[in-house]
Amino acid sequence: MESKGSATVVKHTGSHYMLSELPKWDIFPAVIRGKLRLKDSDSTNPIAVGDIVDYTYDPENQIAVINKVHPRKNYIIRKSTNLSRQSHIIASNIDIAYLIVTIDFPQTRFAFIDRFLVTCEAYKIPVKIILNKIDLFRDCPDTVNSFKEIYLKAGYEICELSTIDGTGIEILREEIKDKVVLFSGVSGVGKSSILKALDPNLSPKIGEISEHFLQGKHTTTFYEMHPIISGGFAIDTPGIRGFGLIDLDLNLVSTYFPEMLRVMDECKFQPCTHTHEPHCAVKRAIEEGEIAWERYNSYLGMIEEETKYR
Repeated sequence: MESKGSATVVKHTGSHYMLSELPKWDIFPAVIRGKLRLKDSDSTNPIAVGDIVDYTYDPENQIAVINKVHPRKNYIIRKSTNLSRQSHIIASNIDIAYLIVTIDFPQTRFAFIDRFLVTCEAYKIPVKIILNKIDLFRDCPDTVNSFKEIYLKAGYEICELSTIDGTGIEILREEIKDKVVLFSGVSGVGKSSILKALDPNLSPKIGEISEHFLQGKHTTTFYEMHPIISGGFAIDTPGIRGFGLIDLDLNLVSTYFPEMLRVMDECKFQPCTHTHEPHCAVKRAIEEGEIAWERYNSYLGMIEEETKYR
């Protein structure tokens, strides 16, 4: 006899999924019906980790069949490739996203950080920055402070972390209790090591840094949610080398920069692109040091990219 229910997608590997009826952790396999594959033709994955789905369990074949995806409260999305029109949903129904960055080895570039943050702003996902491997920079406080100043000015919270000496781990463990959180970042920033530090019972693959490219080798190859023993659920993602924006209105990109949003009403011309117009409050704030040049350069790169591929 068939049974029905609702559950959360906790793992995605190709066309196969694992489900669990959260907050209970009791995973079981599932597949999707053909019509769901075509539901969103612009997305490479019509179902993402974090989605709540309805399923029917077939005892004869011992597998669940997903037949409906519930509306998402939010999701984070990126272009599949730089030139592709297709998108890829990284995860959905996220209480908070943690962008893990490292200053060096590997260096997380501002363009990547700012594209991720803009996407979180656009899709209404609370986000914090984790500055990982802070133990490597105890003797370089100016380097750390220069990075932090850019994003503190913008209004983002930055958590310093080290899985080597334990800095910030207990604070993070408390923060994620009873939440579904996302850990994301480029390869090699230490996502798997952070998961292991949060819950020693987990055994995510931990990779080494590629010295040739000064970036991490891919260790996580699929999207997966993990239960944390102290409470909460963490979604781990493969290392992302690029983060292409998708479905953003060119005229709204600046509104996803909190520090620009605070002053743009003072611009003489409305709307203002904050590029060539005179008496632009955003450009004035940059000259006065209220907005970081690095952030403005990321903004210019985004609107140039959006213009080019529209």
